[in-house]
Amino acid sequence: MRVCALQSGTSADGSDVLVVEAEAEGDVLVLRTVDWRTVPWQPELRRSILDVTHGAAIDAAAWCALDWRLGEAFADAVRDIPGLDLVVSHGQTVYHWVEDGHARGTTQLGEPALIAEAAGCPVLSHLRSADIAAGGEGAPLMALFDRLWLGPVAEATGEGVATVNIGGIANVQVVHPDGRVEAWDSGPGNALLDALIERRTGGAEGFDRDGALAAAGAVRPDLMRALRAHPYFALPAPKTTGRHEFHLGLLDDAVRSSAADPPSDADAAATLVELTAWSIAESLRASGATSAIVSGGGVRNPVLMRRLTELAAPVRISSSAEHGVDPDSRENLMFAVLGVLSWHGIPVSLTTTGSRIAGRLTAAHAPLGLPHPRPAFTRVEVRR
Repeated sequence: MRVCALQSGTSADGSDVLVVEAEAEGDVLVLRTVDWRTVPWQPELRRSILDVTHGAAIDAAAWCALDWRLGEAFADAVRDIPGLDLVVSHGQTVYHWVEDGHARGTTQLGEPALIAEAAGCPVLSHLRSADIAAGGEGAPLMALFDRLWLGPVAEATGEGVATVNIGGIANVQVVHPDGRVEAWDSGPGNALLDALIERRTGGAEGFDRDGALAAAGAVRPDLMRALRAHPYFALPAPKTTGRHEFHLGLLDDAVRSSAADPPSDADAAATLVELTAWSIAESLRASGATSAIVSGGGVRNPVLMRRLTELAAPVRISSSAEHGVDPDSRENLMFAVLGVLSWHGIPVSLTTTGSRIAGRLTAAHAPLGLPHPRPAFTRVEVRR
């Protein structure tokens, strides 16, 4: 199969587009990357996404327009890709409804019918809904990929292997030698720092390039204490969160409540990096894993990676690039795997529920003709 995986992560910086050739070799699913790129959102569309994720009140007309405008943007990203058999569209998360520590629902936008029309093939969307309906958290989905990718490594070494994806929100997965996978969101990834940079530059920059601003500052202990008091950090895993909890207002409230002198932007950036590194390290040290493979945009921040390496010790930290997986495309690889499994009628289990077939299929120009269900894959290999 030729599969295209689409998503926009919690950083909401554009449409990530991955095209893979997927082939079965017995019980091994082999993926080879054909194309990978990010198509940036138009500034007005990105502003609308961030406004909604930060709690802006909009009416039904605006919700409809945002859903379809995102669908149009995703459709434009796949329109000229030839020979696709399936598009897997995670869409743009704008809200993850958590009540009393449990996921009750989730909303990802990007009308799939527009994508199917542009691609000329079926689209699998709404990937998290079945797990939530079955009593799960619907996140982090990365547990599925890591079980297939790293399960054999954990079994062979007898040691737990963790992965961390640092997008807007950071999530942690732990693959144990017995095949169990635990997964949860540790807290903020880049969301708070990105928001600070965007405000500082009037929208000209969306992230701290090479960690330059954080490197120029110093951690403010008073601000750090206020930020660490956020109740999410005290919740037991598994747990999930989003930008609706970790937004710039949280930093502003912490500054007002804790700092005698307002911090410089550089000191605020250094403190936010410290918060992310600390919260991930706390999760890793309690996980039982001996090593952690890191992916996502946070890998490109050397200040964050250095502090995570220091704070997480004795857990060993490495980039997924050292293990043959591009740090930027790992989430899209996961969505591609999920698409292949659902297309072949293979149910999946995340961490807290039984197995379900993920997603909803939208037909394109022809009737859906699903293949016969096949036995589950036991491994995923990513090859060049």
